[in-house]
Amino acid sequence: MSNASTANFDVDTTPSTSTARQAARKAAIAAAAGTAIEYYEFGVYGYMASLIGPLFFPAGNATAALLSVLAIFGSAFLMRPVGGIVLGRLGDKLGRRSILLVTVIGMGIATGVVGLLPTASLAGGLAPIALLLVRLAECAPRGRRGFYGAATPVGVAIGGALAAAVCGLTTGLMSAAQLHDWGWRIPFLMALPLVLVSAYVRKRIEESAAFRKSLENGEPPKAPLKEIFTHHRGAMLKVFLISFGQNAGYWVGFVFMNIYMITYLKYDKTSVYWLMSAVSLTMATLMPLWGGLSDRIGRRKVLAVGFAAYIVLVFPMMMLMNHQNVGLAFLAMFIVALPMPIVQSVGYPTYAEQFPTRVRHTGMAFSFNFGTILGGGVTPYIATALIGTTGNLLSPAFLLVGAALIGLLALTKTRETSASSLQ
Repeated sequence: MSNASTANFDVDTTPSTSTARQAARKAAIAAAAGTAIEYYEFGVYGYMASLIGPLFFPAGNATAALLSVLAIFGSAFLMRPVGGIVLGRLGDKLGRRSILLVTVIGMGIATGVVGLLPTASLAGGLAPIALLLVRLAECAPRGRRGFYGAATPVGVAIGGALAAAVCGLTTGLMSAAQLHDWGWRIPFLMALPLVLVSAYVRKRIEESAAFRKSLENGEPPKAPLKEIFTHHRGAMLKVFLISFGQNAGYWVGFVFMNIYMITYLKYDKTSVYWLMSAVSLTMATLMPLWGGLSDRIGRRKVLAVGFAAYIVLVFPMMMLMNHQNVGLAFLAMFIVALPMPIVQSVGYPTYAEQFPTRVRHTGMAFSFNFGTILGGGVTPYIATALIGTTGNLLSPAFLLVGAALIGLLALTKTRETSASSLQ
């Protein structure tokens, strides 16, 4: 979490031509569209967690219900490494195009089905089980690949912004009773028409030049997972650790901060949703700048700035939010989000560049998705549990700082790849 989509980062490393640029643009648009759908889905679930918790887990304890919903949220991430192995292998053997198309359709349909689930008042104990099954089914994950600039993380930000905007519209236009009865379903069902757009865009992309060349030079790997464990263990570990820090920054910095401001600081939920949408869109505009800067001065330097900024900013900004002043809280949210476009835009190409083309899909999917489980799947739950256990509203900041430190330390052992051609 992150999490961005597996797109064709394998752009041709020969001098650019109009054909190569056109293929790269198509890949960029496809990656942004698919990633936006995925992060719309995760964003809606995270933003609506405090609202749907009592509907599926009506235990009379708001904190327990929220923790239960976040546990289901995290459980969906457990399917990512499994999908990373299966789909990564297919992607490295058969190509990226068909795998991208299948995964985005599967995710969008599963998200829409959440909006059709019966709540506990109708299905009793089956409601959480049905929710869990749908969440697991929707996460046939795509291995994540940075490509052509910052297209993938721009999709992350746009998906999050769209999710927040839809939640803001829904809660702003409906009464509490309407939201409780049926209005909460609307943001989930909105994923269905979005799938058609993404599927159309992804259907038009072509296989990358590097992948085609890899096939021409030899057969695809018969056991890519075995190959990466045999020859690329170091790369896997570094991608895992850096992606852990990256995903914690996004899921604690955005999804949990939404819960923090609404549930604990008691700010108006509709206003918070619109804030999150505005911040996400602003961060999206900054991503190409940081991605371009990493091409000039190196990935490691730019990523280090991002992780260090998380460490410096999170404590004072969370303290500023707790002054019961809407203006100060919104300013603090904007400032604490500034490291996000840095880490997001540079992280994905860095991961892809650690593996050779023949196993890039599998290597990146497997290691990145394990980082996503710990950094994205469980951090909103842990952050909420920390507050419930300690009573300290600042305790989640320790979680984000720790994750950023891990990412920063992993960078010291990561090779600089900004000037290297893909293998």
